[in-house]
Amino acid sequence: MGNKEKAKERREKRLQEIRFQMTVPYSDNQRPVRRKTGVELQVEVQMWWSKETVAVVTGGNRGIGFEICRQLAVHGLTVILTSRDSSAGVESIKSLEEGGLCVVYHQLDVVDHSSINQFVEWLRENYGGLDILVNNAGVNFNLGSDNSVENAHKVIETNYYGIKNMIEATLPLMKPSLVGARIVNVSSRLGRLNGRRNRISNVALREELSDVESLTDELIDRTVSTFLQQVEDGTWTTSGWPQVYTDYSVSKLAVNAYTRLMARKLSERPEGQKIYINCYCPGWVKTALTGYAGNNTVEEGADTGVWLALLSVQTFMGKFCAERREINF
Repeated sequence: MGNKEKAKERREKRLQEIRFQMTVPYSDNQRPVRRKTGVELQVEVQMWWSKETVAVVTGGNRGIGFEICRQLAVHGLTVILTSRDSSAGVESIKSLEEGGLCVVYHQLDVVDHSSINQFVEWLRENYGGLDILVNNAGVNFNLGSDNSVENAHKVIETNYYGIKNMIEATLPLMKPSLVGARIVNVSSRLGRLNGRRNRISNVALREELSDVESLTDELIDRTVSTFLQQVEDGTWTTSGWPQVYTDYSVSKLAVNAYTRLMARKLSERPEGQKIYINCYCPGWVKTALTGYAGNNTVEEGADTGVWLALLSVQTFMGKFCAERREINF
């Protein structure tokens, strides 16, 4: 069996695992409970969430973000779908409503501080805060074998600083609860520090970013700033950055590092005020971001994000996940 056949076999095995995991309840506390009513046995699911649970999803007008909104709405949460383009967002809401779901829309540009401030104020006035934040908004300008960095500034600004902006703005509005608030950052294996392929070759920088105890905002910001400066002066190709979708990979590397940093900062919060933050890779999904060239469906791509958001006994903190399991950074 050749390498291509082996890769195809591994991919199919992984997809089968994802499809199986999608049938498994989110935790032991959410396994079906049988109740006898008359002659029928009804199956119920014990849940920590309700209609009062507020989930905000960025970039929710299409692809994985739209599917995350749909799945959360199916579970009965109050879902706020946001997007930069108002017309696209409104059309997405109409599509969900046609499917019998009730989802709220609000315009939000994660790189525009004025837009973020307006959204946060609206959220405070209308809902008093939020329980779940899914940072899904992101961009990628490379497809197939392309590896242009022409849009590197926009990629870093949206994919990394957009997430950072949203977390900083919404942390004060995270509602206290016994199960804890949740932040889920959509990331990618392309941003792994220690992957076998596509990792940064600068060993010293890799070690710095791997050490969560000494990780700082300044280090992460300096890393992406150095990359962008080298894009400007044309030296990025010989500086050891990932060789596949370089700007996108660097942005997700920063997201992964920031997730771990925030987990350390949030870990000391007392019971009743816990905020659990994790990131996950949805896989290579058939969306506009991949030119619809992926292997996974949007349902499969959204599943782990929804799983992290709804686990009733949250044991993950500062972790990187895929297919409902922890993977290495």
